[in-house]
Order: sequence, then structure tokens, then C-alpha cells
Amino acid sequence: MSDANDSSDSKKVVFVTVGTTSFDSLVKSVDTREVKEALFKKGYTHLLIQMGRGSYIPTKSAGEDGSLSVDHFTFSSSIAEFLKSASLVISHAGSGSIFETLKLRKPLIVVVNEDLMDNHQSELAEELAERNHLFCAHPNTLYETVSAMDSDSLVAYQPGNATPVAKFIDRFLGFTDE
Repeated sequence: MSDANDSSDSKKVVFVTVGTTSFDSLVKSVDTREVKEALFKKGYTHLLIQMGRGSYIPTKSAGEDGSLSVDHFTFSSSIAEFLKSASLVISHAGSGSIFETLKLRKPLIVVVNEDLMDNHQSELAEELAERNHLFCAHPNTLYETVSAMDSDSLVAYQPGNATPVAKFIDRFLGFTDE
């Protein structure tokens, strides 16, 4: 086991979110010994899992004996504070979760739910990964992604400027004389 967090008493939280859905394969994957050890070796100290409507219950741990502290919950009225306090986010491929995390400039691993039909979410995740804004994984590749990730290689996402489009629409609809 690595001594990654011996030199610092700071809390480094990995926040996992599945949104309002059931995504047991993600929760099961992040709850494996291999993934938890890989996160610990990267210096993370706490794992907080928002498990949604899933039926799989992850194992809680107080983090003794050189391991991650692990906790979980089903839903929250807002995950904004969890995202803000996270050092790393592991998320389902919902666009809201993705863009909220990118806006906060947090390292992000998006895990694609292969069980969804017509999975347009995977296209978004794969495109943003191609542009180096996030890491993209599947439940069965999460360990490899965590082990290989270098968050310094990520490029900050710059949202587009919608003002010219909004002005054009306003002119087109006659709301402005410009």
C-alpha cells in the first residue's frame, strides 16, 4: 500500500454520483477492493457514493488500517456541495452532472452505462474525453482508468458564448432593433 497520504492530513474526497437512476454496475465497480486501493494509492482518503435507486449497497468503512473511508447515501436535494468539496468526481454520463462538474474544474471520470438503449450520453462522454476534458470509462474498465489517470493531463472546459445566438434569435423574433 502506498504512503500517498502520510505526508498530509488533508481530506481528499472522491464523490461518486449516479444521479436519480439505478446504476448498480458503477456502484459495484467503485466498491471493489482494486478500485478503492487504486484511489488510495492516488492519495484519496474518502469515498462518498450517491447510489440513487440502485439495489446494491456498497460497503462502508471508517478508513482504518491504511484504506479509504467509505460512505454512501441514496439521494440529496442537491449534490452541488458534494461536487464542490470533491477532489475527484466519478459520475454517470448525464449531461447535467458532467457539465456541472466541468464548470467547477474538478477532475472527472465519466462511467458510461452500457445497459441504456440508444445511449447518446456515451457520445457526449467520449467526445469530451477525446478533447481531454475528462476521463471516460465503463464499469469493467474503471480500475484501469483510475490507475492510469493523470489529472494534470486534463484541459479545462471552456463553455461556449451563447450571446451571439441569443441576439440573433432576439432580432429574428423582433425583440430588438439591433
